[in-house]
Amino acid sequence: MSKVKVAILGSGNIGTDLMIKLGRSTILELTAVIGIDPESDGLRRAKELGYLAVDTGLEGFLEHHAELADIVFDATSAKAHVRHAKMLKVAGIKAIDMTPAARGVLVVPSVNIGSNLEADNINLITCGGQATIPMVHAVNRVSPVEYAEIVATISSRSAGPGTRANIDEFTQTTARAIEEVGGAKKGKAIIILNPAEPPILMRDTVYALVEDGTMDEAKITQSIEDMAKTVQSYVPGYRLRTEPIFDGNKVTIFIEVEGAGDYLPKYSGNLDIMTAAGVKVAEEFAENLVEKQPV
Repeated sequence: MSKVKVAILGSGNIGTDLMIKLGRSTILELTAVIGIDPESDGLRRAKELGYLAVDTGLEGFLEHHAELADIVFDATSAKAHVRHAKMLKVAGIKAIDMTPAARGVLVVPSVNIGSNLEADNINLITCGGQATIPMVHAVNRVSPVEYAEIVATISSRSAGPGTRANIDEFTQTTARAIEEVGGAKKGKAIIILNPAEPPILMRDTVYALVEDGTMDEAKITQSIEDMAKTVQSYVPGYRLRTEPIFDGNKVTIFIEVEGAGDYLPKYSGNLDIMTAAGVKVAEEFAENLVEKQPV
C-alpha cells in the first residue's frame, strides 16, 4: 500500500510527540516538520531522524515544499490556525487542526470520522473533548441527553503556553462539540489545572442528564464500556476508573487517561490523547485517499 505524505506544523511538545507516533504508521509518511525556531528541540530531532526541518513557518514550506504533504497537522495555536487554515485550503492540502480554533469540522475519531472523510479541515476540538465526548455520545445513543457537563482535570505541568493561552477557546469549543458531536441538547465544559506534585494523570468527569423516562442502566453501561474499548484502540491509556454511577436521570462517568510516554511524560495524557486522535484521523483520511487511487 502506498503511503500518504504528511507534515507537522509546530515543533513544540505536541508536534514532537506526533513526529514519534507518525514514525510507526504503516500508511502515513512523515516528510517534514515546520516551525519558526531553528533551535527548537522538535526541529533538532526532526533533522536527526532524517525529516525535512523547515524553520520559516508555513509560508516557507508552501513556497518551496508544498508537494511534500497531502495532509498537514497544525500543532500551533488557535489564533495562528485561523491564518493557516486559509493558506492550506488555497494550497489544496487537508488540515488536521490540533488547536481549539474550530475552523473545520469538529471530529472525535470514535464518534464521527467516518462521515467526515471528505472534509478539507478537521478540528480535533480539545483534549477534554476527545476524552469525554465519546462518553456523552455513548449515553445519548441509548437515552437522549438533555444536558452534559464535563470537567477535565490535568496536571499544570502538562499545560504549556499554548494550552494556557487557549483556555477560553477550550471551554467554548468543547461545550459546542458536546452538543454537535456528543448529541447533548446543552453542553458545558470546565478545565482545571492541578498543581499537585508528583503530577497527576489526566482525569475527566462526565455528568449527563437524560430525558425523563428513558433511563436504561444496563444498556447505557454496555454502551459506555463498548465506547471505552473503541477509544482504547487508538489511545491505549484511556480507561474508565469505575462503573458509571446512576442517580435518578443522571449518569456520572469517571475517566483517566495515561500517556504513552513517546515524547511527553506519561502524566500528560491530555496531550497524548490529542496526538493519538490526530494520527487516527490521518490514517482514516489516508485509507480513504488510497482507496480512490486508480489501480
